[in-house]
Amino acid sequence: MRYLTTAILIALVATAAAAHFVYVVPTKDAKGVQVVFSDSLEPDENVAIEKVKSLKLTARAADGKETGVEHKAAEHALIATVPAQTQVVYGSVTYGLLTRKDVKPALLLYHPKAILGACDAKVATLGDKAPIEIVPVAVSGKTAFRVTVGGKALADTEVSVLQPDGNKAKWKTDKDGQTEAAVSTGRYALWARHQETKAGEHGGQKYEEIRHYATLVIDVK
Repeated sequence: MRYLTTAILIALVATAAAAHFVYVVPTKDAKGVQVVFSDSLEPDENVAIEKVKSLKLTARAADGKETGVEHKAAEHALIATVPAQTQVVYGSVTYGLLTRKDVKPALLLYHPKAILGACDAKVATLGDKAPIEIVPVAVSGKTAFRVTVGGKALADTEVSVLQPDGNKAKWKTDKDGQTEAAVSTGRYALWARHQETKAGEHGGQKYEEIRHYATLVIDVK
């Protein structure tokens, strides 16, 4: 019974870890950001932030000018001040290996992005340099989202959505990589995954695939 309980606990921990993502969360005054590794936009006090401390952050202004952003570690988050006129903050971090008996060993990479205030589509889009990204698009006066890989639409893929009321939803992209439109105003957090069948080695351990996770935090007006 003791061994069975241990196995169940390990499974629960693995499941919980799989539900956590790297989010860049703008502060209320839009002068800074907080980076969390969590299943919500709040820091998870049960999860250490050390494994994402190597995150490289970049701020992009309305004119497209980019500036590197230095962050510092808090207890369960990374915090940073961003330059004035920043409209987009984005980054990438190699988290490490996923090694479970039920899946192929995989290298996990997170690509978080946040939009601060008003931002046109050109500024909000990283394009072909992004392994995967989520971009807001205007549709009949509402906000929908497009998922792209290397700048190309990722069709028929699932997008997980944390809505302003705290409820979660699953959306599906169409042939153009676009989701349905948001129906409520407020802060949304979205994530999507792209998987590469590409073998390699990380930290002395081999992997058979790479999993890229894009996240986006945005306030929909």
